[in-house]
Amino acid sequence: MNWSDDGLVLGAKAHGESSVILELLTRAHGRHLGLVHGGRSRRLQPVLQPGNMVHATWRARLDEHLGTYTVEGGDMRAARLMGSPVALYGLGAMAGLLRLLPERDPHPALYDTTLVLVEHLHEAAIAPALFVRFEVAVLTEFGFGLDLAACAATGGTQDLVYVSPKSGRAVGADAGEPYRDRLLALPPFLRGESIVDPPSAADIRAGFALTEFFLRLRVFEPRGTGQPEERARFVAAALRDAGF
Repeated sequence: MNWSDDGLVLGAKAHGESSVILELLTRAHGRHLGLVHGGRSRRLQPVLQPGNMVHATWRARLDEHLGTYTVEGGDMRAARLMGSPVALYGLGAMAGLLRLLPERDPHPALYDTTLVLVEHLHEAAIAPALFVRFEVAVLTEFGFGLDLAACAATGGTQDLVYVSPKSGRAVGADAGEPYRDRLLALPPFLRGESIVDPPSAADIRAGFALTEFFLRLRVFEPRGTGQPEERARFVAAALRDAGF
């Protein structure tokens, strides 16, 4: 068995004296582990840092085996991410959420969203909003996608400012006004609008509150866990670093 694919490095764990077990996120093969012989060498150690892109070839006698990777460096963005504490927290929080998905299960749309996030994690002004969008994509891959395209009550597509905590669907300003205390806020950057200008502090906080609610309800609590510490640290650091 063998395949080749580009992959985002999520982590590498020491194995024996000189090898590592490398965890990649790939487009066609999902989150996939493999052994890298000599992965702790002076040549490979800088390549196998979280956030870097590599081109990997995986080989194993049987598909269910751990297998081995041979890797070549691609976009070595880890150096610039390491210069930003919020980016490092973001990498940890991102990897923690991705590890909740089944191993070797491809999620090409989430893969694309993740690459956009990692490319901008060191940019304090937009990284929080991109991370919220990433969490919305994670919910979709778990089968709990939010429907933010039209009002659940009227079908209209204008003035969508709330989300129903029961259905995960958008609600318009007029339809939601009588129930505003029971609805979640929908920030503009989640309404399909490009992030041209940095979102406001209120919008970022609303975005994190929205995804945290549904992640807790539909992902964390069914597994008997609370919000991962990595996510809590990232949210606090991102808001602080962006001056929020």
